[in-house]
Amino acid sequence: MAVRDPYEVLGVARSASADEIKSAYRRLARQHHPDVNPNDPTAEEKFKEIGSAYSVLSDPEKRARFDQFGTTEDGPGAGAGDFFNGGGGIGDIFDMFFGGAAGAQTGRRRTGRDGEDVQTSATITLQEVLTGVKKEVNFDTYARCSSCRGTGVEGGGAPETCTGCKGAGAVTTVRSTFIGQVRTQTVCPTCRGEGTTTSNPCKKCRGQKLERQRKTMSVDVPPGVDNGATMQIPGAGSEGVGTGRPGDLFISLEVENDPRFERRGTHLFTVLDLTFAQAALGDKVKIEGVDADIELEIKAGTQPGTPLTSRGAGLPPLHGGRRGDLTVQVNVLIPTKLTEPEAKLIRELAELRGENMPHGAEPGGFFHNLFGWKK
Repeated sequence: MAVRDPYEVLGVARSASADEIKSAYRRLARQHHPDVNPNDPTAEEKFKEIGSAYSVLSDPEKRARFDQFGTTEDGPGAGAGDFFNGGGGIGDIFDMFFGGAAGAQTGRRRTGRDGEDVQTSATITLQEVLTGVKKEVNFDTYARCSSCRGTGVEGGGAPETCTGCKGAGAVTTVRSTFIGQVRTQTVCPTCRGEGTTTSNPCKKCRGQKLERQRKTMSVDVPPGVDNGATMQIPGAGSEGVGTGRPGDLFISLEVENDPRFERRGTHLFTVLDLTFAQAALGDKVKIEGVDADIELEIKAGTQPGTPLTSRGAGLPPLHGGRRGDLTVQVNVLIPTKLTEPEAKLIRELAELRGENMPHGAEPGGFFHNLFGWKK
């Protein structure tokens, strides 16, 4: 069945990993579930569309077929219904919507606590935007407590089984949904999903099983990144507790200002100062590019403000491809002070060209005094 672009529906990139796709699906499915939006007549259609997109991207064969042909060629029963007919698995849908398990259908719920995401920043130069760079970043995170070895119990002893959920990490409830009576599980409020409690918490981590640590990591920053871009390193954040997943590391990138250039996407812009003689007679000049010197040919009669473009001397796009351009805007320098011989030559040039003689061109005139002409 031809579907709307599943990547667009889930809001993920075509290079997204299976975990990223699953995470996006969980978020959107909870947001648009009909039970959560009883007054929204479009909620069920959105919910089905999200399920249909996930059924494509969660299946490697379907995803590959869609990437190649733009369709999965599924039959009319595909889409959100795939979850109820085995396409995505009944366990998957309950896990997505209700945060864990579907009672007896999916077995025991995983117990634990997911790790927190961590944020840090890194500064790179324009040259590093061009080539890419390996960068070391420092950040604070939470890792297994070195005193209790992650048990949360003073001395490293074993924690106690939670009496609220009997170690399951979740409590079971029965609710009515649009698909009938469903047994669902929610996080146990007593142990917060860990399945265990302790009456003798570790003094160092206060029973949290994790302690704050300073870490350093080397990351590969790809060419073409823009100022303010964010890199995500899955699993590099704080550790989880029990079977909880580790959090992610998010790195905000700052590109240092380079006074030589103005950046607009992949294109660079700069200004070139020329003398009157260079602009009038033409010249060949070298300017400093982002990675190498560039030779520019100045044509005779070049006017102020003329743009000169060096193709491919800009920056690369993020995902590879042709580099942008470097555009040079010409600025013709006008002398601010003239000697009398210099002024005389300019008057002679104006006369030879049949131009009107400037009012301040004669000795003693207004411009004579303004520019400080000397005898």
